[in-house]
Amino acid sequence: MNLIADIGATQSRCAVIDGHGRIQAAEVFQNRNFGSLQDLLQGYLNKCPDRPDSAALAVAAPIIEDEVRMPNLGWRFSQGSLMGELDLRELVVVNDFAAVAWGLPALTAADLHKVGGGAAVAGTAMATLGPGSGLGVATVAPCGDQWAVVEGEGGNITFSGVTPEQQAVTDHIRAQDGHCSAESLLSGPGLVNIYMALAALQGRNPDRPSPAQVSRAAAYGEALAGEARDMFFEVLGTVAGNLALTAGTRGGVFIAGGIVPRLLEPLERSRFRECFEAKGRYRYYLEAIPTYVITEPYPAFRGLRRLLGYG
Repeated sequence: MNLIADIGATQSRCAVIDGHGRIQAAEVFQNRNFGSLQDLLQGYLNKCPDRPDSAALAVAAPIIEDEVRMPNLGWRFSQGSLMGELDLRELVVVNDFAAVAWGLPALTAADLHKVGGGAAVAGTAMATLGPGSGLGVATVAPCGDQWAVVEGEGGNITFSGVTPEQQAVTDHIRAQDGHCSAESLLSGPGLVNIYMALAALQGRNPDRPSPAQVSRAAAYGEALAGEARDMFFEVLGTVAGNLALTAGTRGGVFIAGGIVPRLLEPLERSRFRECFEAKGRYRYYLEAIPTYVITEPYPAFRGLRRLLGYG
């Protein structure tokens, strides 16, 4: 029996893998209800009739050394100590989007919603990015007859606007925070940042809404919220296109995270794909690369399953 868990900044998802490689007993937890990762995992394990002796965790943090720090949540833990506290003989910890990337080769058409044109070239690199509480990025590429994942913190690259409107928004955010990253725009807080910057540029000073309130207002036709959502999708297309060029992802770019899968209709109507392809002389290269939204609710579980040796 194996424990798998996808530990985000807002929610965490836990499940077990039985002896036949089947993912079972998936459960979603709100992190605010727990004081630490140890408390959350122990709470889940206490419900398991059979105690897992190995675990694979996908964590929204850079995995550099034994101590893992989650910058968008404030939790930190020692991998060695966690292994002992949970009485595990084996513990694998990876970045959350590295886990998603490990699972990309196992996804099928039923797990995906295609946006725009292009066709995947089999056996070539793929990339995933996903706005949620932050912005995760990872790539997976063929390595002989296997796959290799390259993880990083690509969500924190510096972003500069492509249009005058985007530039005004990024200048506003940079003046406030000292830096405007892709994550400053492409995340739940980033959607709100866009909304508040557009409001300030229009001489307005509304109360700061939640990401859900901005999305809901856009769905009901509120103009400022709609502008913010439109710019969010434009920036997403630009950043996804940059990623595709940088990593040569002719196998496709796959969008995950907690925001975009809920917004498929407005995404289809947006300039996302146009901005993805808008790379001047390299438009032809981007036109051939497909973009997908991952609709499978637990994509990181696919990668964690692979890391535990289930193929």
